[in-house]
Amino acid sequence: MNKEEFYAALKKLETRFEKMEPELETTLRDPAAGVEGYIVVWNTGICAGGPLEFCGKGGTRITPEVTLDEVKMLARRMALKNAAAGLPLGGSKSGLKADPNAGDFEKKYRRFAQLCKPLLFENGGVFGGFGFDIGARPVHPHWICDELGSLRCFTGKPVEMGGTDYDREGIAGLGVAVAAKAALEADNKNAKGAAFAVQGAGAMGGAVIRYFSEFGGVLKAVADPRLGGTWIFDEDGAPAALLDALGRGAIDIAHKLLQDSDYEHLPEDTTSVLYQDVDILFPCAVQDVVTKDNAAKIIASYLVEGANGPCTAEAHKLLHDKNVIVIPDFIANPGGIIAAYVEMTSPVSPAENEEKRTKVNEAKTLTKIKIAENVQRLMKLVRDLDVSPVQAGMYLALQSIFACNGKEACDNTAAA
Repeated sequence: MNKEEFYAALKKLETRFEKMEPELETTLRDPAAGVEGYIVVWNTGICAGGPLEFCGKGGTRITPEVTLDEVKMLARRMALKNAAAGLPLGGSKSGLKADPNAGDFEKKYRRFAQLCKPLLFENGGVFGGFGFDIGARPVHPHWICDELGSLRCFTGKPVEMGGTDYDREGIAGLGVAVAAKAALEADNKNAKGAAFAVQGAGAMGGAVIRYFSEFGGVLKAVADPRLGGTWIFDEDGAPAALLDALGRGAIDIAHKLLQDSDYEHLPEDTTSVLYQDVDILFPCAVQDVVTKDNAAKIIASYLVEGANGPCTAEAHKLLHDKNVIVIPDFIANPGGIIAAYVEMTSPVSPAENEEKRTKVNEAKTLTKIKIAENVQRLMKLVRDLDVSPVQAGMYLALQSIFACNGKEACDNTAAA
């Protein structure tokens, strides 16, 4: 395939994807209980021949403002992410219009679970159950599994409930670190000694710092509002005690260590970290932090998206034009969904899982394998055809959605 053939194939795939409609979209209401929520299942054909036939998977967003349109957008995004991860798993999302901090929230959440029950995978439906997203709390899987009488209706559960505890284990961040390592290796470079900067020291950023440091990377800058802005380290990088605190999510300890240091500090500034002279930049905070207005200031050779959508479409093009390799979010950060897939398919019992942490280890291993393979495939297209990594990633994801084990038009749209 040459460059022109690639663009023609990508256009055809994108046209098909644009024509897709969700297989299921529903609004669930109990007016007497003040409950309103949504489920959208975007696609399930990709599951053909796999262990979760006709199943879509995504987390549960809980905000007072969530809408059906937002859930549809997120389900569509999950279709791409799950396919890009190389999983035989469709995309879906659920949403509950509620304040998770309200006093009556548990009662509303449990009622929402009952309304969703006929559509859960556990009950033979297409919706792969509840999962973590914005608004989720560690106690939520306990409530839902109790309400529905099953440990198989919520992913991201604690280990003792048969889960992978992927948020605390930082499995999504592990995947992002692996993506960076694989991108370097595709260019015959090594993660050991690679300078990196991280924007955002939350669950994602902290895990990226932990795992990429373990690969031999040298943290040269970090930024987070809770750390008081941007901190820039000397040529030796951040000290071990600080790496440990950041990797454990101990923000208060990390902040104290930084305040007691003489490292360069840019107070209340969390954007300067983006412009540091490093090998790899990890934006792990919020979306749209790299735009057409500041893309020219990026110096890093590689940008690996830990956050969802940290670069705008215009920024992607500008970064490609200046030879910055961008590994897009749907290629770099599906570690959470890979862990969810392990939870849904592993035959390991909760007792064995608690004793040996089997599912955690399975999830980490599969995350490393899948993301490394996917980045290698992406980088081969980038280098062989001189196309952008975002285009290459989109091509690979859409190809997976529509290939469906070689069966054409197996999803909810015909060929263009």
